[in-house]
Amino acid sequence: MEKLLQYVWKHKLFPLGEMTCSNGARLEVIDVGLQNTNAGPDFFNAKVKIDGTMWVGNVEVHDKSSLWYQHGHHTDKNYNNVVLHVAEEIDSEVTTEAGETLPQYQLSIPEHLKQNYEELISTDKYPPCYKALPTLPRLSVPSWMSALQTERLEDKTRRIADIANRCTGDWEKAYFVTLSRNFGFGINGEAFEHWAMGIPLSSLAHHCDDLFQIEAIFMGQAGLIDRIGNDFADRLRKEYTYLRHKFSMQPMDPQLWKYLRLRPSNFPHVRISQLATLYYEGRATLSRLIECEDVKQLRNLYETKTTDWCDCSKKMSVSSKDVIIINTAIPMLFAYGKHKGNAELCAKAFSLYEQLKAEDNHIVTMWKECGLEVSDAGDSQALIQLKKEYCDKKDCLRCRIGFEYLRAE
Repeated sequence: MEKLLQYVWKHKLFPLGEMTCSNGARLEVIDVGLQNTNAGPDFFNAKVKIDGTMWVGNVEVHDKSSLWYQHGHHTDKNYNNVVLHVAEEIDSEVTTEAGETLPQYQLSIPEHLKQNYEELISTDKYPPCYKALPTLPRLSVPSWMSALQTERLEDKTRRIADIANRCTGDWEKAYFVTLSRNFGFGINGEAFEHWAMGIPLSSLAHHCDDLFQIEAIFMGQAGLIDRIGNDFADRLRKEYTYLRHKFSMQPMDPQLWKYLRLRPSNFPHVRISQLATLYYEGRATLSRLIECEDVKQLRNLYETKTTDWCDCSKKMSVSSKDVIIINTAIPMLFAYGKHKGNAELCAKAFSLYEQLKAEDNHIVTMWKECGLEVSDAGDSQALIQLKKEYCDKKDCLRCRIGFEYLRAE
């Protein structure tokens, strides 16, 4: 409950009438301070008036004032600048390492706030805040959706930047790894990333005009040649043995790939064959991505199919291409734009969201059932972020919808 108590202090959700400290001194809160999520006092640079005297310093918050001692603050010099101790239950005086007795304020959490908070963190099927959605201020939901969309894109950007660092600053390789990861469509994402990191693109460039050799390297490095199971596999195996020795390549463990409950179109060896075609046709490069101006051009960019080993060539569906655009093209344009300081690329990334329909998955469906409007892929990405980073983690205290729900009486 201490987290909720900090929340109440931060947002001034306490009675703003006459306030007194536990010793009877008059208290006026001018500024609650800046919340600190690291080690040290909970709030920095707060401003409070106690009996008319202004104090500027830190504020510490506990469920019970005796926790001050249990947490060792009375021996920690970092707490000498605390000017007010806030607790829901005052069960002892508190002193600093410097020997100062601190003024304390008993902060009672409003009962409706407690009840709303308990409901928020205990409900499973729908986030309980859905009850408050029809009553929210008209502009609060769109502004929060916009913030969530940006937050999700920033999260993806950080992951791409991390891949670029692991690729020693090679953004072309980072794009190939990111594209490959998303060809795993979630279930095989980690395996595809591991596979792509092991593809020697500089060596592969010497064979970029030979689709058969490209596929031999791709399938061989994945350990999946045996999955093809026909005469074409024998030819690939022979070619890969030669190329593996030539470039000193080491294949990955094929046990890393998952096939259980996958549709045939999502089998790893099918997706890898499509990637081989994409690479051979020169459409797996960062420069080609940057040239695209709209969703239609991106769908054409990711138009691909399996090669000769498959009796019925499996093409990439429109819905699969849109997933690649959402999870690869848009984040990559934004990440590379930030890396290069190119505002036009970043703006293009956001505009592409508006050109795509909202994703159709259980998370988006759930929010639609709760009454939220979902108009494009930007909205669906925002709602996925909301569910995964706030609802699933019960982090209602950082959510704007949760804030409106909490304070409703």
